[in-house]
Order: sequence, then C-alpha cells, then structure tokens
Amino acid sequence: MARERATALLLDFDGVLRRWDPAVAAVVEREYGLSEGVLGEIAMQWGRLQPVLTGQVNHAEWMSSVADALTESVGSPERARAAVEQWQSYRGEVDQEVLAFVREVRAAGVRVGLGTNATDLLDADLTALGLVGELDVVVNSSVIGVHKPAPEYFQAACVALATPPARVLFVDDEDWAVRGARAAGLSAHRWGGHADLRYLRAALDYQR
Repeated sequence: MARERATALLLDFDGVLRRWDPAVAAVVEREYGLSEGVLGEIAMQWGRLQPVLTGQVNHAEWMSSVADALTESVGSPERARAAVEQWQSYRGEVDQEVLAFVREVRAAGVRVGLGTNATDLLDADLTALGLVGELDVVVNSSVIGVHKPAPEYFQAACVALATPPARVLFVDDEDWAVRGARAAGLSAHRWGGHADLRYLRAALDYQR
C-alpha cells in the first residue's frame, strides 16, 4: 500500500537550512597555532555536547568548557577565551535556495517546522539570520530536554506541527537522524543538496 504524501515538513537546521563555512574556524585555528579541526572536535565531544543539547548547561557554559580544554594548547586562559569568542562570532549562513523552498511550501499551506539539536542560542541565531517568522514551529532539543534521534524528540515535533507522524516529512543531512525519524513513524529523507528539492516537492501534498 502506497504511503500518503506528507502534509507537514520538518527540517534540520545545520547542514540543511544553515550552512557553515569551514574556512572561518580554520583561520582562527591558524591564528592561535591550533591543529586544523580541533575547535569542532573539542566542542563536539559527546560528554561535552550532550548536556548543552538537552538544556542541562547553556551555550556560554559549553563554550567556556571548550576554552578550558584549549588553554594548555594556546598558552593562557585569556588566549583560549579569545580564540573561542572569535570562532563563535560567526553564526553561519542561510541557504537561500532552501529558504525559498520553505516559503513556497508554506505559501501552499504546508506547515514547516525546524527540527534541530541546538543550544539556548538558537533564538538569537534565528533573529540574526533573519529567520524569525519564516517557520511555523521551532523544535529545539535544549528546550524540550531530549535530542534527535530519540523517538520522544520526534513525537514532540509532530505534536508541535499538529500533524500525525505518518504525514510528516523529515529532512536531515545525518543518516542517524533519518533512521531515528523513520523508527518514530515519520517519512524521512537524507539531505544531499539542492537536487533533492525536486524529490521533496513530489513527496509533499500541496498544490503548486
């Protein structure tokens, strides 16, 4: 039996709607004599990352722990804090083609949610990037206290969208998140770039 087309869209933020230029971190790492990729590696260590994604610590505390981990490498706490602040001052860029797609489907009556593992800085980022009002709902892991790919995360997202899981299409660039969404009963697609928009249009139930 064919699956019904989705009537709501749940989009990941980083890697789908927001892009990061890796050159920004690389510049900071070179300036402070750090090995390439070390800022992201330290920040993404699961024991450091998981508490901020579930709201147990805030973004500032998370970054403070990254600076602490860098202190020996850069020579002083002050230099470590400066390196992290410089790195964090860049908040990424909106993928304008994805945003145009969001506007298109919303205009046709499709509810669109942002489904992201994020910190308490998310609202400020959405404001800085001009995305306030561009989405129907925002489902932030640090607000609800559970992160993708847990089924409880996707359940909360579907409630926020006021749409049953079977009618929600989830899009993420990470395979583990896509698998989690499917296990929770959602349709899910792994984002590979703008060429995927044609498939997403076909998978959604709206009048073009």
